[in-house]
Amino acid sequence: MDDRTVRVASVAPGGKSIYGAPLGILMLEARFPRIPGDMGNGLTWPFPVLFRVVRGASPERVVLEGARGLLESFLAAAEDLIDLGAEAITTNCGFLSIFQAEMAARLRVPVATSSLMQVPMVQATLPPGRRVGIITVSAASLTPAHLDAAGVPRDTPIAGTEGGREFFRVLIKGEKQDLDVALAAADILEAGRDLVARHPEVGAIVLECTNMPPYAHLLRAELGLPVYDIYSFIAWFHAGLRPRAFGPPADLGGAFGR
Repeated sequence: MDDRTVRVASVAPGGKSIYGAPLGILMLEARFPRIPGDMGNGLTWPFPVLFRVVRGASPERVVLEGARGLLESFLAAAEDLIDLGAEAITTNCGFLSIFQAEMAARLRVPVATSSLMQVPMVQATLPPGRRVGIITVSAASLTPAHLDAAGVPRDTPIAGTEGGREFFRVLIKGEKQDLDVALAAADILEAGRDLVARHPEVGAIVLECTNMPPYAHLLRAELGLPVYDIYSFIAWFHAGLRPRAFGPPADLGGAFGR
């Protein structure tokens, strides 16, 4: 046997109920359409994921009421996903940054609650004098506590969609189950235009809301700025769970996927 000989695993490790889906997503309880690109649409992801709806965690309760009383429900749902086989946990509302510290402390896997956690990283990429701006579903509800929990400076420029005609009304207020996608896109684009008009120093955008990725490319075209969202964040997060194997010469042997 020389250094080029590889040993192929012949024993598949057990201990899980579900294999091949290391990322668990905690979902709010809602009935609005989750179009491709939305975090809650399984076709959004280029890898398998596990979903679990947290009962009682309505968008209105999480966004407008600060998710009060819901921490234990999120922890219990996360434990269920971990027991199934999840190796990391995320959530489908950026406002759940408020639970980041508690969930990371009490769960036994990595936790990434909010797209807002990207803000410090994106800021580090920008030239002097340029800042990250945030577009959120509800600027009035995004408190200093939410920002602090995600490591976001409190003076970060923010714009919301609560004054729009469709996005906030459907996704947060639940006024109807259907979604006019064109109107939703218009709300997000208007928030983006408002943000850069008030803060011309903005050099990149982070989308708080996990329902906004379908519109990120439109916002990029409209503003001419980089746009980051929950999709970019979770694609990065997942890449650490399953680093790409690039093949020879570093591929030193087969292994059973966990």
